[in-house]
Amino acid sequence: MAEIFTESMALSAGLLEINPWVIVLIMIWDMVWRGIALWKAARNNDQWWYIALMVVNSIGILGIIYIFLFSKKKESVAKEQ
Repeated sequence: MAEIFTESMALSAGLLEINPWVIVLIMIWDMVWRGIALWKAARNNDQWWYIALMVVNSIGILGIIYIFLFSKKKESVAKEQ
């Protein structure tokens, strides 16, 4: 099991040595999606989603899921009223 972890870390380190801009691009990607998702969660008063989006580091995946699947429900309800 330790060998798999060591190989994974070596692969990650090799990727960073080849192109350190990959990390910068991932950070920008995450900040954009997280910012939009946090804004929508705050506007919809989704406290638990807001906390989850702040705590969980998912490289933007959790933010995208919230934006496209869960934030639509409350926006459509608000428009109907």
